[in-house]
Amino acid sequence: QVQLVESGGGLVQPGGSLRVSCAASGDTFGNYVMGWYRQAPGKERELVATFTSGSSTVYADSVKGRFTISRDNAKNTVSLEMNSLKPEDTAVYYCKARHRVSFRAYWGQGTQVTVSS
Repeated sequence: QVQLVESGGGLVQPGGSLRVSCAASGDTFGNYVMGWYRQAPGKERELVATFTSGSSTVYADSVKGRFTISRDNAKNTVSLEMNSLKPEDTAVYYCKARHRVSFRAYWGQGTQVTVSS
């Protein structure tokens, strides 16, 4: 099974940028559909951005035009470039891997992103 480790979270001012990354290991990276989710305090976990099984991308309306998901199959990583950050983007960001055949989902431990002045 795949193991996921996120990195790159931190504190950033409103309007700033941050990049979070997820490194996958333990299985063939190409077997998984990758995505990013987030969970703010007191709220449910929500989709931020994901690849589909056809390798297109889907974004939450709240991040369209500001966030970009990318995947590096050579490095077994998926990243999320976040620009024009807002305080409401503050959350723990989680990497998710969904197996293309079994549809089983795996999650990383999360990385905290805080947007505050």
